[in-house]
Amino acid sequence: MDFPLPPVGEGLLEVELTRWLVRPGDAVARGQSMAEVMSDKASMEVPSPFAGTITTLSAAPGTKIKVGQVILSYTPVGDGSAKPPSPSPLSSGRGDEERQPTPQTPFPKKEGGEKQKATSGSSLLRGEIGEGASPRSNGHTTTLPPAAPSVRMLARKLGVDLSLVRGSGPHGRILLDDLTPYLTPRPSPSARPASAPSGTDTSKLDFGIAGTRQKLIGLRRRIAEHMVESKKHIPHYSYIDECDLTDAVKLRTQLREPLAKAGVKLTYLAFFVKAVARALKEVPIVNSTYDEAAGEVVLHDKYHIGIAVAAPSGLMVPVVKDADKKDLATIATDIERLGNDAKSGKSKLDDLRGSTFTVTSVGGIGGLISTPIINHPEVGIMGVGKVVKRPLYDANGALKPSDIVYLSFSFDHRVVDGAIGAAFGNAVTRYLQTPAVLLLPETFGG
Repeated sequence: MDFPLPPVGEGLLEVELTRWLVRPGDAVARGQSMAEVMSDKASMEVPSPFAGTITTLSAAPGTKIKVGQVILSYTPVGDGSAKPPSPSPLSSGRGDEERQPTPQTPFPKKEGGEKQKATSGSSLLRGEIGEGASPRSNGHTTTLPPAAPSVRMLARKLGVDLSLVRGSGPHGRILLDDLTPYLTPRPSPSARPASAPSGTDTSKLDFGIAGTRQKLIGLRRRIAEHMVESKKHIPHYSYIDECDLTDAVKLRTQLREPLAKAGVKLTYLAFFVKAVARALKEVPIVNSTYDEAAGEVVLHDKYHIGIAVAAPSGLMVPVVKDADKKDLATIATDIERLGNDAKSGKSKLDDLRGSTFTVTSVGGIGGLISTPIINHPEVGIMGVGKVVKRPLYDANGALKPSDIVYLSFSFDHRVVDGAIGAAFGNAVTRYLQTPAVLLLPETFGG
């Protein structure tokens, strides 16, 4: 029998097959995951609605497959009553309501489901999973909220109590995005992050295997496409400056222990994000995007700073929202949470959207200078190298040991001229060299 790809999400007609989880000759049970597919940077597993033996696989990893397209064939076992799901879009109306036994009778266990993980700031799969209310009692039966069968299976497989999930859809309906905190990550074997904040564990990076060929599949391919789009459309230029971080190092040392007691991990990245947010207010043109179709530069009045994270699934850019309104401790807390979520595949869609400027760091691995690619459609990015001890002359001409970091900026030359880029770099450097100012509210700190 042929098995066509079932509906995988609201409005999705095509996905990429990233890998098979079964092979011809494998016996599969109902609910067993058979393949992993991806739309944008959201991936999910396709469960088996049948019990049987796989005979053929009809698509290769890395290819696009459409809903309703036959992706494998199988020989059913048992009573043979199992049928592949209809490829037509799923309804969320009355036909999706499901009756369950009375509360005194244990609910039957139903296997199967999909897994979704969020990565970079593109749209994720969105599917409805019914009302966010407790099951409704109706005589001797209990009715669960209406939901697409595939999504309902995901909730069961994750063991999620829908009555505890706050729906973000119309009228409080629970969407697939609302379940992302409950998802278990599935690292991509081909992930090769390009840059990351300090503290990166290189043992988790994929360095490849000599003498082999690797096809760009899934997230790795989408990262490549995004980088090509950025370089194709944006005329980059680089600006590099040296920053004396000595006072910031001392301040971090003084604050690290008391903040640690409060459960806050203060890294240098928090200082960089805060300094960038302040500098963007001084040079608003850098906090913008270029609308090519309209030929307009859109200057933003929000200061959402993206931070590049080397996650097992690939390079991700979660966003510190409203960085200008947050103190160092709050920014540090956000950075730790966002980084941990990205590395474990639990990033929420909202955490990956809306950045207006990006900060990326190779210092945790060990580099002085980089030429980062702009996170399209932004017009600037700042790369941070490692902090090193160097002798510098002070104002009196005497040599003194100093903590130095190199800041590497890339700008969109259509929007940011060299002089403006230098002015922005000077502003960032000034705030980092007088870090106590970053502890003050903007009304006092400039």
